[in-house]
Amino acid sequence: MAGSAAVLEDSSLLSRLDRMLLPIERFCALLSGLAIFTLMFLAAYSVSSRKFFGAPMMGYIDYIEAAMPIIAIMGVSYVQRDGTHIRMDMLVSALKGRVLWFFELVSVLLILLLIVALTWGAWEHFARSFDCARPLCSRDSSIDVGIPIWPSKLVVPIAFAVLVLRLLLQAWGYGRALVLGLEAPAAVPLSLSIEEQAMAEARALEENT
Repeated sequence: MAGSAAVLEDSSLLSRLDRMLLPIERFCALLSGLAIFTLMFLAAYSVSSRKFFGAPMMGYIDYIEAAMPIIAIMGVSYVQRDGTHIRMDMLVSALKGRVLWFFELVSVLLILLLIVALTWGAWEHFARSFDCARPLCSRDSSIDVGIPIWPSKLVVPIAFAVLVLRLLLQAWGYGRALVLGLEAPAAVPLSLSIEEQAMAEARALEENT
């Protein structure tokens, strides 16, 4: 399961690339949050329309389906960077040193292999839906109000491409830690103890007050 983690920064090329990718990941996560926020308003509007005017919002289900890829996928790379994505770490959390970095490297490489395959498949899925010779460049659309589906399909390979970049950086970081025997490598999530987590939360509260 996910735990609290920290990502260290230094002057290395790897850390600079990590910091360059982070704003893109934050922007993707922001889009995901805005999509959720927008659907909340649409839900309130649809319920209010049904109650007071006897007719729900037209195409509400279509809008939900169109926004679902943004909600579900756009923030994945951001949580992968912080190590807060769901993971089973009962075994890994007991490991230390090079053994830990080896298992982390293997797991990241396996994830990378899977995501590369999914990125290629998602792009092919988008390509089958996109056709500028047709109205709105779409070969298919939603059922109720005819929303073009290709923008939602395009979200998936874009989000996966950002995740591929993040996984490449993490594979580099874990590989570097494995070879050099680093205790606290940069650009990879490092697990925090309960005391360190409490101190980090206290510092965050002090900065926000």
